[in-house]
Amino acid sequence: MPAKVTKLVLATRNPGKVREMKELLGDLAVEITSLDGYPAVPVPEEDGTTFEDNALKKARLVIRYVNLPVLADDSGLEVEKLGNRPGIHSARYAGQHATDMENNIKLLSELMGTDMQDRKARYRCVLAFVLPSGEEYTFEGTCEGLIGQEMKGSGGFGYDSLFYIPSLKKTMAELPPEKKNAISHRGAALAKFRKKLRELNTNN
Repeated sequence: MPAKVTKLVLATRNPGKVREMKELLGDLAVEITSLDGYPAVPVPEEDGTTFEDNALKKARLVIRYVNLPVLADDSGLEVEKLGNRPGIHSARYAGQHATDMENNIKLLSELMGTDMQDRKARYRCVLAFVLPSGEEYTFEGTCEGLIGQEMKGSGGFGYDSLFYIPSLKKTMAELPPEKKNAISHRGAALAKFRKKLRELNTNN
């Protein structure tokens, strides 16, 4: 049986992801750090064919360096009209070192002239939780929406300024953090992770 989880390393240096994950996990009795505290740990190439492949690859690499429980995330945007692209390539849609703005501009150009009803999309997140004992778990969350015809809002990151939630009549970037976290793909996946973490810690 694995030891009680008291420390957790987030396998990312993405400040937006770190902020969101710490907000969603902040009430747990667990010390949470990111790869910012481990500058020597490399970030693996995301060359898997699925979000799960990439999340597990990141977690397995990081745990070899830190020997602590690791939580890795791979997430992205799937646009139905584009055959679920950009998908696993979301972060580098407009190029290997593309900015959020460059990725958003490329997405808008690819959907130019497309009516709103044909701009269905989902955010998808897969978390990989790996323990020093060798146990591995994955958790998935999704959020459905539309791709807006212009960027709106200043919050969030990634494609949030284009990801429109019809029921709220706002983009993700227009929502306060607590509202976004309540409905987001990452929030849904983290809720499943929290349940597993409580289960593991209760049984130890």
